[in-house]
Amino acid sequence: MLTAVSESPHFSVACAEGGLFIEIVRECRGAYGGDIRLSVLCGRDAAERAADWNYGTPDAFPAMLREFHLLVASRGGEYAVPPGFTHAIQRLELEGEFDHVSASEVRQRIASGGAWEHLVPQAVRDGVRRLYR
Repeated sequence: MLTAVSESPHFSVACAEGGLFIEIVRECRGAYGGDIRLSVLCGRDAAERAADWNYGTPDAFPAMLREFHLLVASRGGEYAVPPGFTHAIQRLELEGEFDHVSASEVRQRIASGGAWEHLVPQAVRDGVRRLYR
């Protein structure tokens, strides 16, 4: 997916073993060093799950947001940043309607032989095709 950000020196793409945002961020810190700002881009639904998740300690989510920022794209409704988190969570305003676009939807369509190309930017279609054959 490097093609999607190849024109911008401020972005890079990597694969991570972790599943939670904090696990992914810590892997990135190992690769990129501790002195850079890391932001996790996600949809409204994922941001809400992360904020409401029971991590086992009440301070877990605020502690995570000291290590990274969230950029939240509205999907399925506007995202309301929880009080006290405006320093670490920012809504990402997108022009156009993208509620129907998700990686899960693309993977499902590829697996079932359905049309998916219109959901993915031209620059990354070949990479997606190779990845999800």
